[in-house]
Amino acid sequence: MVKTVDLQKAYGKKVKTHALKGVSLEIPQGSFCCIVGPSGHGKSTLLQLIGGLDKPTGGSVFIDGTDISTLTDNQLADVRGEKIGFVFQFFNLLENLTALENVQTAMMFAKKTDRNRAAELLKLVGLGDKLNSKPSELSGGQMQRVAIARALANDPPLLLMDEPTGNLDSESEKEVMQYILDIHKTGKTVIFVTHSSEIANQAEMVLEIRDGVLA
Repeated sequence: MVKTVDLQKAYGKKVKTHALKGVSLEIPQGSFCCIVGPSGHGKSTLLQLIGGLDKPTGGSVFIDGTDISTLTDNQLADVRGEKIGFVFQFFNLLENLTALENVQTAMMFAKKTDRNRAAELLKLVGLGDKLNSKPSELSGGQMQRVAIARALANDPPLLLMDEPTGNLDSESEKEVMQYILDIHKTGKTVIFVTHSSEIANQAEMVLEIRDGVLA
């Protein structure tokens, strides 16, 4: 599902900071993969490059056989809209919209807004009674579950998650993780950046990034 070849990312012009220094990996379709390692060593950079949110300075990223590092911005947007769902540490919900409307906004990228599907996704993550609640009326765990439902809006085969439980208390973390594991069992490929050894122990595959390389 995901393959990188000698993936590199450097920031700066005169003095370059090398975030990734040649990462080659393969993540099979349908797997649950955790990316671990110290802060500032390239985990989130790797996830952003896999998701097409940033472009590499060297090497290639293949998503489902397509080299996305050669695509135009419009082509990349199409790939993200069809094949990739994102969940971040900070929920990034629109405060003035309801849970239902937040999920529907993601469908606009695929040029469709299906109210019934949005409602079904919220029911899937246990929020069937919160369709019309705004983020300010939800707990942290509930907001993250809305974010997960939003990531599933266009039924992408790949879910990229960057510390999605990092801002949650232990009870909410367990709750959110159970929904993520249940979703993975439906055949989704999940790539999950985490500092938690407990979460990493639940993965089928663990990759450690240290000093910008695959350790």
